[in-house]
Amino acid sequence: MPVLLEEEARFPLPPMRRVRQTFPRPRLDDPAGALTQELARPEIRARIKPGARVALAVGSRGIRHLPELVRAALAGLKAAGARPFVVSAMGSHGGGTAEGQRRLLAGYGLTEETLGVEIVTSQEVVSLGRTSRGLEVFFDKAALESDLVVPLNRIKLHTDFVADIQSGLCKMLVIGLGKHRGCTAIHEDGVATFGQTLLEAVEIIRHKAPVGFGLGVVENAYDETFLVEALPVETLVAREKELVVLAKENMPALMIPEIDVLVVEQIGKNISGAGFDPQILGRSCLLPAFARPVPAINRMVLLDLTPETHGNAIGLGYFDVTTRRVFDQLDLESTYANAVAVKCPEDVKIPLIAASEDEAVRVAIQTARGADRSRLRIVKIKNTLDLELIEVSEALWDYVAGQPGMELL
Repeated sequence: MPVLLEEEARFPLPPMRRVRQTFPRPRLDDPAGALTQELARPEIRARIKPGARVALAVGSRGIRHLPELVRAALAGLKAAGARPFVVSAMGSHGGGTAEGQRRLLAGYGLTEETLGVEIVTSQEVVSLGRTSRGLEVFFDKAALESDLVVPLNRIKLHTDFVADIQSGLCKMLVIGLGKHRGCTAIHEDGVATFGQTLLEAVEIIRHKAPVGFGLGVVENAYDETFLVEALPVETLVAREKELVVLAKENMPALMIPEIDVLVVEQIGKNISGAGFDPQILGRSCLLPAFARPVPAINRMVLLDLTPETHGNAIGLGYFDVTTRRVFDQLDLESTYANAVAVKCPEDVKIPLIAASEDEAVRVAIQTARGADRSRLRIVKIKNTLDLELIEVSEALWDYVAGQPGMELL
């Protein structure tokens, strides 16, 4: 199909060079060992009763050391005499089905065989009450019937709303353990009041479900764990607010301020709940403002999906051009279930589909109004979690050479 004129298809693309971006890098050498120490703290250990059936809530986020952390948590719970099991806590992810969520956990190497415990992915929930705006709060039935619930999750800025509490343990309790039905119910709320709704829902859950403490994980700009902390339920909200600030200070960034064409190699649910992090690329239909400076991007190109996302291409709708490779991998049921639950059909609109990366970039160039074809500012990244090494076109080499924290390779 002649998408491009012959001269556009033969237009010489500018040479690219790799750039190293440098960020602060606090990190733990042994995240699993740090989690084991947290579980051994007297005020935490006292909450784990011998013989208690403990629900360890695990989500779909691509936490760097997730398998090791889950195994350490289960071992620590067993060492205290408890009988732990894993419960999926991922809202509408995995198509909002028990089978889909079990597949997502298996994709991280988390199976009953590898962990040696039962994994419950049932979508059965119980209503615990309503918020002040009438939104119903649901909670996983298997977790509710346990003796103790322990959520394990990464704490970071959220992709769709701004508040003191964002993505982390509170959201896992409300959205993750609310399963598909609870996720859908809570997302009836608007962006402006979503944070307050989460806090109200957490308070309902805290008084009606056996939540003892949470295990919070904070990662650095290199997607490495630098903090693991057990948060008692009584102080969970206050401490998570502090950890959100810490996570924000250690986020990566794309340090190029103006980009004609951004090429992103992959998006996926393991990268971000939105497929990519809007707080880094600056594209969102929900966020009224971004927490940190973001680049001005004219056109965005997507080349692929991560294997771990299993065809869920939420976030695809913010790209201008994609490839046939992406289109052929789409699991529309999983993708649409996620988008409908969070009330964001914009997230999954299908952009222009090109036959190859070369054609996709050329189409993006042709549709980038106002771009100087003689000095095209093209940037290529792997994903929004991996921003240490990027590629930039010749028009940006002088800029990079003069910036602290950037090294032209």
